[in-house]
Amino acid sequence: MAERKTVLVCTGTGCCSSHAPRIYESFQKEVASRGLDVTVKKTGCHGFCQRGPIVVIEPEDILYCEVSVDDVDEIVTSHLEEDTPVERLFYRETKESEAVPHYHDIPFYGNQHRIILRNCGQIDPEDIDDYLKAEGYQGLEKALSMTPDEVIEEIETSGLRGRGGAGFPTGRKWRFCRDAAGEPKYMICNADEGDPGAFMDRSILEADPHSVIEGLAIAAYAIGARHGYIYVREEYPLAIHRFTIARDQAREHGYLGDDILGSGVSFDIEIKKGAGAFVCGEETALMASIEGKRGMPRPRPPYPAQQGVHGKPTTINNVKTLATVPAILVNGADWYASIGSERSTGTAVFALTGKTANSGLVEVPMGTPLRSIIYDIGGGVPGDKELKA
Repeated sequence: MAERKTVLVCTGTGCCSSHAPRIYESFQKEVASRGLDVTVKKTGCHGFCQRGPIVVIEPEDILYCEVSVDDVDEIVTSHLEEDTPVERLFYRETKESEAVPHYHDIPFYGNQHRIILRNCGQIDPEDIDDYLKAEGYQGLEKALSMTPDEVIEEIETSGLRGRGGAGFPTGRKWRFCRDAAGEPKYMICNADEGDPGAFMDRSILEADPHSVIEGLAIAAYAIGARHGYIYVREEYPLAIHRFTIARDQAREHGYLGDDILGSGVSFDIEIKKGAGAFVCGEETALMASIEGKRGMPRPRPPYPAQQGVHGKPTTINNVKTLATVPAILVNGADWYASIGSERSTGTAVFALTGKTANSGLVEVPMGTPLRSIIYDIGGGVPGDKELKA
């Protein structure tokens, strides 16, 4: 028996600006009116923003580029009803190049190693069941079967460093906070992404918010925090909307709130919206803003682990750091440590923008040469021009 087809329509911010919601609604309408046994899902950013709107048909892994509402009828008739994919919408490196139907064969995807972006473009971010089918919350369940010190040791062994830019060892940061005197302790997700052209954190929150919630809950258990914040800029309405839905679903399913999964552990998350001040991406300014004060950096020491929000021990991690944590708990520290370089394990996510042939969201192992990102994934400079730096 043939596996049921699923239509995945990217509805990240980039594709939404090109009428992706209308494409999604049109697929729903056409599939329903023809009585087809096909699932239609909206997803977050699939990453290949240069060629959006993106539509993927599973289980064949067929990727359609630059889809419009006018293309929906042909895709439904030809592909979904007659099993004949629409070749004119396949990826081509140039107009004269051979068509590439399967997205794993497209160099943009084939040269990546997706851990942080593992679910982006693959699941409906507003459906917790989709996340659970993708090993969602298994990392939290495993963490709760361990002691907090064992969880911290696992993160230390993995070699995970902060993905916000500073690269401080995550496990060491958690241990500093756990060992610090003072209660209560606080856990914060820094989603105040203000760098020009950067959209990594926004895209993860739009595409896979549960991974960040799960990472926050694991970190909170490790450091002994019962209350957490996500500080996210108000210019990210879709990210905030989907994170709010995911948080409410996590509460309903017992992954947040009092007595998580019957463990006796309690933790919940409050959403704090930033007003777009670039300086609030700095952690001490961010904490001042959470407290209702002007976002101004302060001298350190004392460090947040000693004296953070409301003067209490606080840990702050970036979106990408926290999204990595559940995968480490599920797959093990040694698995993660085997990726990347000896001193910098794992992967990093980049927003590839500007004068590259293929702009979008890219994840590669640490140690990957910039040339590989720009040419093997990004397709080089348009017009075969030379890159100067």
